[in-house]
Amino acid sequence: MSSADDQDDLKPSFTQGYKPSAAKSAEEYAKLDAEDESLARWKASLGITSGATSRDTSGPKVTVLTLELNSPTLPHGKKPIINYQSLRSSSVTIKEGVEFNVRITFKVNHSIISGVRYIQVVKRAGLKVEKMEQMLGSYGPHPNGDPYIKDFDPEESPMGMIARSGTYNVKSRVVDDDGEVYADWEWCFRLAKEW
Repeated sequence: MSSADDQDDLKPSFTQGYKPSAAKSAEEYAKLDAEDESLARWKASLGITSGATSRDTSGPKVTVLTLELNSPTLPHGKKPIINYQSLRSSSVTIKEGVEFNVRITFKVNHSIISGVRYIQVVKRAGLKVEKMEQMLGSYGPHPNGDPYIKDFDPEESPMGMIARSGTYNVKSRVVDDDGEVYADWEWCFRLAKEW
């Protein structure tokens, strides 16, 4: 499969007729409906204030910190974490036939991000097995710099001897409504009888 096909797999889906609004700075959002007191409190809780342009706007808008797998069947103290910064060499083992969910932790460094989603394409032996697309939402920077945590819908891992043979290669992307890519990485997993 060509690189162009891989890029098509990682494109987000859009609702027909939906058109994202023009991007605005945090300062512009702070000035919108400034006379509405409850809206001003809500915007302040997102870190959108009149002094928002004094933030350092260098560097990425979003930093992905971790991608991890959660399952009630995990042994105590074990949590498979897929470190976005060093994925090339890491491989994760998932127990076959169990329910698990993916959790992503990320920080919004500056600006307002809208319509952010996580896209994951799983291939085995070069053939696409699954495409998952999860909406993360729209965010502003946390006033105290805390990261956001998003748990995805639970899913069940495949089971059986055929599912356990081979490695599953995954391409992941975090992208927004405007098509701006915040993170792009590859990792792999294997299915096994035990975690």
